[in-house]
Amino acid sequence: MTLAGRKIVYLVSEDWYFCSHRLALGIAAKKAGADVVVATQINEHRAEIEAAGLRVAPITMQRSGHNPIADLATIQQITQLYRREKPDLVHHVALKPILYGGIAAKRAGVPAVVNAVAGMGFMFISESLFARMARPFIVRAQSALMNRRNTRTILQNPDDEALYTETFGVARERITIIPGAGVDIDEFSVTPEPDGTPIAVCVSRMLRDKGIHELVSAARQLREKDVGLVVRLLGPTDDNPASIPKATLEAWSRDGIVEVVGPSNDIAGEYARAHIAVLPSYREGLPKSLIEAASCGRPIVATDVPGCREVCIEGETGYRVPARTVEPLANALERLAVDPALRQRLGANARRHAETVFAADIINAQTISAYEELLAGL
Repeated sequence: MTLAGRKIVYLVSEDWYFCSHRLALGIAAKKAGADVVVATQINEHRAEIEAAGLRVAPITMQRSGHNPIADLATIQQITQLYRREKPDLVHHVALKPILYGGIAAKRAGVPAVVNAVAGMGFMFISESLFARMARPFIVRAQSALMNRRNTRTILQNPDDEALYTETFGVARERITIIPGAGVDIDEFSVTPEPDGTPIAVCVSRMLRDKGIHELVSAARQLREKDVGLVVRLLGPTDDNPASIPKATLEAWSRDGIVEVVGPSNDIAGEYARAHIAVLPSYREGLPKSLIEAASCGRPIVATDVPGCREVCIEGETGYRVPARTVEPLANALERLAVDPALRQRLGANARRHAETVFAADIINAQTISAYEELLAGL
């Protein structure tokens, strides 16, 4: 079974996310012979998607917020799209596309459905009243949608596989583990460390559950100890309920505790200007920022949580610390800040790990193989 003559629709909430995480996969599917359609909310990246030879189907989907009328309208819009395009396979990425797209695919009679869980996200990390109330319904809905005979779910790490089989009740034979979205190892290449004071860069959305508050507290501790290390925060704020207010970020910057850079389109360049990658997240699927750091040959400090463990291998590619802690995080950063030879050794190991496990060509081939296997079994 090949993809020649098949039609695939990718359903993603935002065009920038598709370009960042799935564009290379869409191109690989097209090269394999598929007609590829990208259903997403369009902001600034339509031309980039179309330049790759992929068709765009604009949709409206709120990434955050809880508006039942808008959500029902989105499901209807996706259903109409699937009925119009008649895809052989749809690939849903992240929670809302999985839920809304799964309902639409069932209503439209789509032959094959692939769900890619990008991480547990706010709804499964937050202890807010809404999240705790909604969580059981989301679990039941995912279980029902993911256990259909024509459906496969792609998870990014073994911890999530255990969660989905044991807690969500998804049959193990309907799950495939593929470690992340892959990285372009040529674009994210190794460069020599820059001169000057070591820099630890955190490439992340500015969310509480990414451990940003703990990182800032660790930076404050290191400054009080006169450790020569600059902590740099690189990434956007958004409408996620866990987003850190811009006023808070500005206050940290004014106080000189951390450098707040904001979003950047040159992540490879940012790693080239840094010495260490850090991500003290509470939970991940498999963080693309750390895969990119590894590909750039930078040692990693990350939390000992699902997703981060696959990239940050203790004592080999970096150091892991308990989530939601400050002193162990500060100690790990200090250890790397004062030892250039250690950074070089761990960074070289990280690059080899990226080349053999996370390279985009490897990840895309695994995903296309999953498509072919699912289609062949129908």
